Amino acid sequence: MLDPRLFRSDLDEVKKQLDRRSYAFDATAYEGLESRRKAVQINTQELQNEKNKSAKNIGQAKAKGEDIQPLLDQVQHLGEQLKQAETELSNIQNEMTALMEAIPNFLDEVVPAGKDEEDNVEISKWGEIPEFTFEPKDHVDLGESKGLDFELASKITSARFAVLKGPLARLQRALIQLMLDTHTAEHDYSETYVPFLVNADSLYGTGQLPKFEADLFKASEDPALYLIPTAEVPVTNMVRDVIVDAKEMPLKFVCHTPCFRSEAGAYGRDVRGMIRQHQFEKVELVQIVTAEQSEQAHEELTNHAENILKILNLPYRKVLLCAGDTGFSSSKTYDLEVWLPGQGKYREISSCSNFKDFQARRMQARWRNPETGKPELVHTLNGSGLAAGRTLIAVMENYQDEQGRIHIPEALKPYMGGIEVID
Repeated sequence: MLDPRLFRSDLDEVKKQLDRRSYAFDATAYEGLESRRKAVQINTQELQNEKNKSAKNIGQAKAKGEDIQPLLDQVQHLGEQLKQAETELSNIQNEMTALMEAIPNFLDEVVPAGKDEEDNVEISKWGEIPEFTFEPKDHVDLGESKGLDFELASKITSARFAVLKGPLARLQRALIQLMLDTHTAEHDYSETYVPFLVNADSLYGTGQLPKFEADLFKASEDPALYLIPTAEVPVTNMVRDVIVDAKEMPLKFVCHTPCFRSEAGAYGRDVRGMIRQHQFEKVELVQIVTAEQSEQAHEELTNHAENILKILNLPYRKVLLCAGDTGFSSSKTYDLEVWLPGQGKYREISSCSNFKDFQARRMQARWRNPETGKPELVHTLNGSGLAAGRTLIAVMENYQDEQGRIHIPEALKPYMGGIEVID
């Protein structure tokens, strides 16, 4: 959530910032609400003061032996007026909260203009795109005889799920272990295990609720619990309503979880294979930092995700998302896109985002600045380090041979129990 003070101090700048996202901010409606809020708040305060004075007068009149009934009637009348004013003020504040909850984060000044992924800006490329002497297969054709089963998953559950068996299941597990080992041993993250169900407060804190409830799987009503769309939600919420000691900053967490997404609004997209699933595995990186550390932490976290691709020798590119493609809560996002020979193009394998204090304000996540002794909002960042399913696809397609075998990358061999080729 954005700082309400910005709206009160410089509404023109707010509108200018939101115009960058093509967000239709109704400044007139906001000004009307704010004007009503001020008037009702002043009236509420005046009524409270009058009630306090009248209550004081009752005591004085009683001490003098005077008739206090008129004063009691006045206090009762003021109390009724005050109650009405407080209810009206609460309703206005709820309206303003609902309005603010729907407003996306301000974009970082370096985010380019644009409507969608076609306008994203390529920052760099790494690795050599493999050249094959044959027509490379995609992961669906490669996996058909090796334990990748969509029909079985559909029978068990429904479409957009997959069953992995044998060496392919082990390969995905190996990828996850490699990621966790690298991020903990080389990148100094603390491994974390979290629940796969979260409450509404947690999803509100990271920005999924109330705006994106259709993208979630709701598991129960009382209490309201949801399957996590990403480990970002439970891990980031570990600092909700917390004032972190300065000595603990920055906090760096890595977490492996399944992720569950309804993919509402994505119907018809990526219907073939494992690219867009309702359930998938991911290793998530989360950093909780100060405002001064924020920009550097974003570059660092992105480099950590890139390092996994380099270890696996998978060609990829880094792109800076344009205004129209940057997520609701994010201020700035890098996407890492891995080369998939079966599709002949780069596909997203990680999004690394800096949310600045947008999520922290919703969560009331703070740290105590030792220079001032006062709590300040933290900055939150996260990124996939990496999405295991898409990394599995990339390994399958980039390490295939003409016979349709999949060769195991050197970095994964210690995790594969002697398997060097999946045939």
